[in-house]
Amino acid sequence: MSNSLFSKEMQDQLKELKGQLSKGRDTNSPEGENQKPTEPVSLPTQKQVKKTVKQLDSEHIDDDKVLFMQAMHGVTQLEDKNVRSPVTNTRAGKPDATTLSKRAAAQGSESGDLSAGLSDMQALLNPVASEAYLSYKQPTLQNKIFDQLKKGKLRWYDAVDIHGCTIEEARTAMTQLLSQAKANNETVVKIVHGKGSEAVLKTCVNGWLRQLPEVLAFCSASPKDGGNGAVLVLLKKPKGASE
Repeated sequence: MSNSLFSKEMQDQLKELKGQLSKGRDTNSPEGENQKPTEPVSLPTQKQVKKTVKQLDSEHIDDDKVLFMQAMHGVTQLEDKNVRSPVTNTRAGKPDATTLSKRAAAQGSESGDLSAGLSDMQALLNPVASEAYLSYKQPTLQNKIFDQLKKGKLRWYDAVDIHGCTIEEARTAMTQLLSQAKANNETVVKIVHGKGSEAVLKTCVNGWLRQLPEVLAFCSASPKDGGNGAVLVLLKKPKGASE
C-alpha cells in the first residue's frame, strides 16, 4: 500500500496541473484575452543601464540607483492633478485702491495737492443713507449735460473700487484717480464706494467730491454701472485740451 495520501490517478492530475501553471495561462482560451500575459516583462540589462549612466556622467548614481532604473524602465509618470500649473495672467485690469494709494505715496505730487484741502470731518458731518441717490452739480454746468450724466450717456474712462479701504486709503485712491484722469484729459470717472450698513465710505465720497473745484458734477450710477453703490464723476476739462 502506498504511503501517499493521494491515489496514482490524483497524483497524475496534480502533475498535469503543475505543468499547466508553470507554462502560464492559455491565451488561446475564450477567457485568455482578459488574463495576464505569460511572457515576462523585458527589462534593460545592468550593462545597458550602466551605459546610460556613463552617458549621464554623474557621480551621484550608484549601484542602487542602477537597480532602481532597471525596475522603473518603461514606467510612465502619472499626471498629478493636485498640483496647479503656473498660469500667466495677461489680463490688464483697472488699478485697485491699494495700487492707486501706493502710486500716490510714491509720486506724492498732484494727488497730494487734491487731498490736501479735503476735510474728512466736513464730509462725515453730512451722512447719507446706504440706499440714497447722490446728486450734485455746480451752478455753471448746463442742465442738459447733467441729465446726460445721470442717464449714463456720458462714457466713463477709468474707475476705482474702494471697498474695504480705510478712510485714508479711500481718500488717497480717489484723489489719485482724479489726478490720473486730469493728466490723461479724461472727463468722466467712476468711483465704486459700496453701501454698507453705515455707508461711511459713501458719505465720505459724497462730502469729498463737493469740496473739489475740479468736480463739475457727480451722481449715483445707473444699475448697470453699480447703482447706488457707485458714483459717476464729471470733471472740468484741463486747460488746453481739445474739444
